[in-house]
Amino acid sequence: MNNLGKRIADMRETAGLTQSDLAQKLKTTQSAIARMEAGKQNVSTDMLKRIGKALGKNLVTLSLGTVNVEVRGGKKLSGTIQTNTSKNGAVGLLCASLLNQGVTKLHKVPRIEEVHRLIEVLNSIGVKTEWSKSTLTITPPKKFALKTMDEEAARRTRSIVMFIGPLIHRLESFSLPQSGGCKLGSRTVRPHFYALEHFGVAIKTTDNAYEVSVKNKKPKEVILYESGDTVTENALMAAALTPSTTVIKYASANYMVQEMCVFLQKLGVQIEGVGTTTLTVTGVSSIDTDIEYTLAEDPTDAMFFLATAIVTGSNITITRCPIEFLELELLTLEKMGLKFTQSKPYLGANGQVKLVDITTKPSKLSAALEKIHSRPYPGINADNLPFFAVIATQADGQTLIHDWMYEKRAIYFTELDKLGGETVLADPHRIYITGPSKLRAAELVCPPALRPATILLIAMLGAEGHSVLRNIYSINRGYEKLVERLQSLGADISYLDEF
Repeated sequence: MNNLGKRIADMRETAGLTQSDLAQKLKTTQSAIARMEAGKQNVSTDMLKRIGKALGKNLVTLSLGTVNVEVRGGKKLSGTIQTNTSKNGAVGLLCASLLNQGVTKLHKVPRIEEVHRLIEVLNSIGVKTEWSKSTLTITPPKKFALKTMDEEAARRTRSIVMFIGPLIHRLESFSLPQSGGCKLGSRTVRPHFYALEHFGVAIKTTDNAYEVSVKNKKPKEVILYESGDTVTENALMAAALTPSTTVIKYASANYMVQEMCVFLQKLGVQIEGVGTTTLTVTGVSSIDTDIEYTLAEDPTDAMFFLATAIVTGSNITITRCPIEFLELELLTLEKMGLKFTQSKPYLGANGQVKLVDITTKPSKLSAALEKIHSRPYPGINADNLPFFAVIATQADGQTLIHDWMYEKRAIYFTELDKLGGETVLADPHRIYITGPSKLRAAELVCPPALRPATILLIAMLGAEGHSVLRNIYSINRGYEKLVERLQSLGADISYLDEF
């Protein structure tokens, strides 16, 4: 009951309603809502359904805790949609806030499952968090209480591994649960160990935990074993509170890494080489600063709506797209035949990210002449690559998509066959997709991986008829109010009420 109450409270706050507002919608009292949210009042099935309707999200499903959607596809969309801020940027800065002994106030934080899990972990170790619409205020404790960590929440997010970088400055030894997140094969954390050992960090892996011990060192140079995003962020946080100069080589220059660099710079850390693969970090001995920062926009959110416009043959405008992280994606689509216009660049709230507005036009696409594959920035983003799979179902000819980074993700792309796609899996990394295909409606269960799940939803929007996508938790990990945003463009999509 407590978990249900917390869920109702969070959904109410996400909807921007007070307890009094919700009480008025339900024709009950504010005290009754307060008791429900505190887990002190039994809630009938009928009341759960009424609450779900009032908040625009179902609380009653066949399987406890799952959220399902139904789509009547094959309709053209229209209108304007604004790019949301990013999951990866948000979770990185939530972890980086642990470096700061002052109050961190983050604006435009997406209320998504991945963020909720990290906040649950932060709260459980003594960090105070407070929401005010989309602003999250983070107040650290004098001492972290890791023994009371919410291990269940920690295991549900791979981002927990980024707690190591900041916590090594406050604790000589600690334990973290092994993490989960997307199921994409052997996403090894060993590169994190190799990077952090330069700072005197020893990590022992047990069956279900990482046992961390620290003997502080001041490395002059850290060569990363792989150019990973979270690996680079962990190294950055380790270097930020090391009062010397550290050169990090083979760093990722991806959007979330650049965002963390901007955030750390505002906290007084000197960083040279932002946007390149060599970062020179001059750390400080302590950070105790009250800071306000507005998160940057998410290129994968913009890419979702680009792909949706293409598959549904729609004319829509996507505003505030971070163009420097979409340039090669747009060039590839242009070579495939996509027609679009874009505005002149303008700066985002952090003063660094360049944004444009993109307007799509219904276009006849041809398969790319070269294979489509991701590369470290400034190449096609690995998280944007799956969108080309569903786009390829509507392109004339055969497209080869090479997903070299994950040994399982391309397998999920074959789920498009159930919606009328024509795919041939060459091996766990390469898939051939032949188009154009007439997409058809189907009932599917979301795969346990964020991006492959979203492309099934996009295909359903392009398929005539009634489709159902079950258990969209993996989508909710990274996208906020996606159903409502699609509805604003005219999509016939809704949460599915069931008994």
